[in-house]
Amino acid sequence: MKLYKFSPIKNKKELIEAIKHTHFECYKLCKQSFGYYLPNAGNIGIFCHYEEEYEKLIKIRKEITESSENFNQKYFKFYNPIVVPAKNDVPQTTYTYLYIRKPDPYRSQVGDVDFYLELDEYKKLKTTMQAGKNIKGARLFDRKDLDMIELYDPDVDTLGYVSTHKMSQMVRTKLSDATKL
Repeated sequence: MKLYKFSPIKNKKELIEAIKHTHFECYKLCKQSFGYYLPNAGNIGIFCHYEEEYEKLIKIRKEITESSENFNQKYFKFYNPIVVPAKNDVPQTTYTYLYIRKPDPYRSQVGDVDFYLELDEYKKLKTTMQAGKNIKGARLFDRKDLDMIELYDPDVDTLGYVSTHKMSQMVRTKLSDATKL
């Protein structure tokens, strides 16, 4: 029995399929929580579940993204952005940055996508959640170094994150001090 839907990803074609799957599932999470789609920050992460898979995907990533001199780099800019065409009510989306996550025994998901709100809207949402408002499938992200709201559903194999546009850009070069991933 195969535990993970896509892992181990072995080539670029399978990576693109995982990206498309992550895209549509994260949009599903967003709509479940808010009733509409938030703007997409252009970041997409794919989670590895095997060390060999991680090594293979880093090689593929180096072929399709720009290199960086920043040792803290987390997301890498695509040479040619990945465009996922609109389907049903999910809008066409262009991904400009890719993150390949190291294997983590606590993350069985395929990947994640970043959405954003304007600063005032984000502050209002976060304040209402801190005051106890329950939004189905949304929770305050429990990391002190990142100000984000996590979108989740036990029946969906991806995660979404909501933050400000500035934070969604900052995470591109922010490796986690907490997880070292």
